[in-house]
Parts: sequence; structure tokens; C-alpha cells
Amino acid sequence: MTHLLKNLSNSLWHAFHALQLDAPGIVAKSKLKVLTANIGTLIDLYGVEKGLEHYRSTQSLTFEQYIYYLQKEVFSSLSDTTSIQTCRSLEAGIGEICWLVCQKMYLNRPNPIYKDHSVYQLFRIFCLLAEMEADVVDSSYLVTMHSDEVARVASQLVISLGLSWDATDFSALATAIGTFRFPTFLAVLESKYSGGGSLDIDGIAEAIDDLYQTYVEDVIKKGYLMKKGYLLPTLRCFWFVLRPGELTYYKDSQQKESSGVIALDTNSWADAISNTAKPDKRFILSTSEHRCIELVAEDHRGRLQWLSALQTAIQNSEEKISYQRKLANQRRSMRQAIKQEKEETRLELQLERQARIAAEIQARKLEALSKQECAKVQELEDVKEKLETLLQEEKQALRDEEIVRGLQARVLREEWERREQMERLQLEQQELLELEKLKRMEFELKQQNNERQLRDAELRLQQLELEKQTLDSELQAAREKVRRSEEAQILLESQLVTTRSIRSGEKIRRTQSYVPTTKERPILIDDRVSLTKNC
Repeated sequence: MTHLLKNLSNSLWHAFHALQLDAPGIVAKSKLKVLTANIGTLIDLYGVEKGLEHYRSTQSLTFEQYIYYLQKEVFSSLSDTTSIQTCRSLEAGIGEICWLVCQKMYLNRPNPIYKDHSVYQLFRIFCLLAEMEADVVDSSYLVTMHSDEVARVASQLVISLGLSWDATDFSALATAIGTFRFPTFLAVLESKYSGGGSLDIDGIAEAIDDLYQTYVEDVIKKGYLMKKGYLLPTLRCFWFVLRPGELTYYKDSQQKESSGVIALDTNSWADAISNTAKPDKRFILSTSEHRCIELVAEDHRGRLQWLSALQTAIQNSEEKISYQRKLANQRRSMRQAIKQEKEETRLELQLERQARIAAEIQARKLEALSKQECAKVQELEDVKEKLETLLQEEKQALRDEEIVRGLQARVLREEWERREQMERLQLEQQELLELEKLKRMEFELKQQNNERQLRDAELRLQQLELEKQTLDSELQAAREKVRRSEEAQILLESQLVTTRSIRSGEKIRRTQSYVPTTKERPILIDDRVSLTKNC
């Protein structure tokens, strides 16, 4: 019966904690023998405490070791076929034994308001709703109740006493306290949510007893109903108490003597009596014993509540675990799921923040690279301007050369005109002719030199054209690289915005989002466009 030991682990921890006087976390075997003997007596196992002497070679045990011994030597005698009523009876008896061991720690307190029996009932409620967790300080265990469960119990107690419940005030109190162990839980209820001692003690005890019946005794609903007799078809008023698997009725609300028990199982059903003439307060409960019991509620709202409660009791009639413990486990699982989801959200936000920082670093690198590219483009523009200046100078030199050639042609024409004169004066001007020939040879050499320079200038011009085309292609490649870097930046920013919009929600809005400062602001599209224009 692993689930029975699991249900009793919180109560056993309180008893174990009360016995550890010498050293924290361990208890002498001699003290555990009494507790083990009482537990064995309830299960009809006698002498089971003697096995503690041979269990391990130490004189003391930790809580984990003691639970392992109980699982192997005590609770292993119970089979899975043990009835649910027997398990609940054993759970109540062992819980009472554990309370007898540890009650001195909790009953001796200053200015008590609750009765001792009420404190015991709150102890049972605490053990049902509390959770056992490992204590990091001394490598042992702690039994604590989550603040949501404390709020649930405290609000029900406050409403039962006719007081007003302030959820905001309790949230601030829970934040200040942090961990609710049983002394803290008892002190909070007794000092803050019991009217400050101004209320009647019997009224407080009755409100705590209602909580005890709801959580520990698994009472789903209770109240007065009219029941139609089986032999005599008359309606009699009884006080009904509904639990999973059974519906018990008494003569009055004192519940001293049971007038009958109606067994419920999955074959049972409850339904309203259809009456087209007018709404009816009656309903039928059918059991597996082929009995149809007619019941009458106080009003139509009460009939709906009883039908819903009966349906819940029938659905949980064959569960090994109690209904309230099942609800507590569901709430615990939901809290763990929410906690895990918050942790995953926190990790996602952290990863997103790191990705955003990496993106900003990458953006700054791209900005620096863009500046370098712009500087190179500016350099190429300067070189281009220089080359264009040289080209203009070469063109001017060619125009000057053409002017010189025109002048030379005119001179030649004049020379041809004078040739006839020179021939008539050939004899006279022979010396001058020879001199002229020499000058002409020099002029031809100079002309050849000028033609060679012209060809060289044309070759140089072609080379400059090729260099200009090369520089233009490099300039176009640089601009294309800048454009690709801008597109990558825009894509990265759009991905970041899309990720934030998808991940945003109610849970993300509670966390503090990172807002980049002006110095860390990434380059916008307008900034890059203006930077490209400047370049």
C-alpha cells in the first residue's frame, strides 16, 4: 500500500521531527520503537518494532531510512485489495498517533484561541495539503504548505466566521513569511483570521470542524433533504452527509446516530424528476441495489447543487485516493506546471535578450563594416576624380598637338610656295638649302617623336578607360555589399519584432522587458539610407 504510506508521510514526518531532540535529522531507534509498535498494533502486526534493532548497524535512523523500514516491514502487509474504508480508518488512526507524539510542540503556545481538538483538526488538514521537500541546509526534509493552499483554507475559515476576506493583504503576508510550516500556519490562522479573540470559541471550533469534514473526512456536501419512505410513502426530513461512495443520513445535524447509509458506485445515478407543469424540487437517486430513492431539496438551487454533488460522489466512489487529496494533487501539479512554464518563459526571455544583444553587436559590426566600405568607396571616388583630371590633361595635350600640327602644315605650304624661289636661287642658297634640310630632318624626327607620343597617349587613354571600368565594377560591388548588409539588418530586425510579438502575452508582460538605450539603438533604415547617400 504505497499510496497509504505516501498519504501518511507528512504526519510521520511531524512525529519524527518531534522525536529528534539530540541531533537534527536523526532519531534514536529506542524512540522509534514506540511509534512503530503503535502503528503495527493498528495494522494487527505485533512485534514489528523489534526489527528496528537489526535494521542497519546504527543506533539512530534518518527519516528516509525510517520510511523505507515502514514500507518494507509494516505497510507491505497491506494488499491492494484492502478496502477504501479500512485505508481511511488506518490513515485516521496513524495520523492520531503521530499527533499524540508531536502535540506538545504545538499546544504549548502563548495566548491560545483554538481548542486542542481544533488544533488537531488543523494538523490533519495541514498534513493533507502540505508538500514534502528537501531541505538544502541540513540535507533533510521539510513539510510546508503552499501559500495558495493556506489562502484556500484561511478564506473558507474567514467566510464561515462571517468575516471579510482580503486576498491582497494575504498576498503581502505570504510574501513576507515565505514558507508555511505548521506552527506558522497555526499562528497565522489563530492571530489574524479568527476575529482577534472577539468571536465565540465554540463558533470557531464549529467552523474548523466544517473544514475538517470537508478536507479530511471528504464531505462533499451536507444539508437537510426530505426523503420518501420505502414502506410508507411519506416524506421525512433528514440531515444528509455526502461522501465519495456513500450518502449517510441522520435525524438532525448533530450526526450522533446514523439513520441509514446509501452506498454509491459507478452504476448509481441521480436525475431530476421531469414535470412539465411546473418546476419541481424533487430528484431520484438510483443505486446498484435497484433502489430508487426519491429526495426533495429545499429549493430548485439546492436540487441542482445536490445533483452535481451526487454526480461527483459517484464518479469518485471507487478511487483509492480521497477526493480532496485528488484535488490537492491536481492543484499541486498545476502549480508545478505553471512554475515550469514560468521558468521556461524566463529562459526564453533570457535567450531572446542574449540574441538581441548579439544582434546589436552584429549590427554594430555591420555598421563599422559599412563605414569601412563607405571609406573605400570614397577613396575610389577620389582616385576616379584624379584619373578624370589626368584624362582631361591628356585630351588638352592632344588638342594642343593638333594645333601645332596645323601650324606645321601651314608652314609646309609656305615652304612649297617658296620652293620655286629657292630653286631659282639654288646656286645662291645652296648652303641655306643644306641648312634647311638639316632642319627638316630634325623636324621629321620631332614629328615622329610626336606621333610616337600620340600613340603612347592613345594607349594610355585606353589603359585609363580599362582602369575606369575596373574601378566602376569595384564601386558597384561595394555598393551591392552595402545593400546586402542593409537587407540582412532589416531581416534581423523584423525577426526580432516578430519573435517579441509572438512571445508577448500576459505572462511575458509581467516580466521586465529590456528597452535599449539611445546609444544601443540599432541602425534604422533611414539612418542607413542617409549614410549611403552621404557616401
